Amino acid sequence: MALQLSVPDGPACGVDEAGRGPLAGPVYAAAVILDANTPVAGLRDSKALSPARRQTLSHLIRERAQAWAIASASAAEIDELNILQATLLAMQRAVAALAVEPVLARVDGNRAPRLSCAVQTLVGGDAIDPAISAASILAKCARDELMLALHQRFPQYRFDRHKGYPTAEHLALLSRHGPCPEHRRSFAPVRALLPALPLAPTRGPGD
Repeated sequence: MALQLSVPDGPACGVDEAGRGPLAGPVYAAAVILDANTPVAGLRDSKALSPARRQTLSHLIRERAQAWAIASASAAEIDELNILQATLLAMQRAVAALAVEPVLARVDGNRAPRLSCAVQTLVGGDAIDPAISAASILAKCARDELMLALHQRFPQYRFDRHKGYPTAEHLALLSRHGPCPEHRRSFAPVRALLPALPLAPTRGPGD
């Protein structure tokens, strides 16, 4: 039985993220308000699409959507806030950057960012709501492009191949070269390679 989504009295945006699991690079989020007069066929979860198809749909979404925006939270912000809070921050930034203010944001997953509009969370929303699917595509394409740029700066990690995810190749290269500035220090495989902090001096009895 298909999920029946409520029809808001005004524009609704779909919101999704890309890059929660990698060991390096920012987490991205996108927000999209689709235009019923210029629909985009073939929208679905970005993970179910080939890279070439994602790129094609990304261009169509940017051309035909009523509004769209992409934002991110850096590796440093991830380390400071934790990955969940950094993801919600990226979502807040994406919705705030929309040229059209939505009355409702439908967010993939079960955790909602704090927004100035109403929020509805949808587990598996990128396969249910076309606007969330569109957001997942924009976020994934934007993050992949960023990881290709990071590959030019740090070719020894082969970010062009794994996009920062903890593949066997990435873990081996990380172990060989140590972390770069874009690695997430709070993630266990990276943290394990960091130099141990010196212990604070202790005082004995009577010192």
